[in-house]
Amino acid sequence: MARRKKMATVASNGNRLEQLENLALILAKQIDLCSEGYADGAKNMPQLSKQYRETIKEIEEIRGMEKDDDEIGEILSARKADGKPDAVR
Repeated sequence: MARRKKMATVASNGNRLEQLENLALILAKQIDLCSEGYADGAKNMPQLSKQYRETIKEIEEIRGMEKDDDEIGEILSARKADGKPDAVR
């Protein structure tokens, strides 16, 4: 599992995917603290959970764009290799 870093470090040195992965680690840690009963845990849990879900979804979308093993990705890659536009009419 990746190690959590300071967001300022990742923001200045990392790409979007690295930033989101680090954010997910930070959010997960905060969710764990909320569930352990720390101050304002019950109050903060819904927003942290929502942000965590959105972050994970965005990570999955970016990873999905990086892979071209899906059917649509293969078609678009083939069109691009043939010099055709990405849009299909």
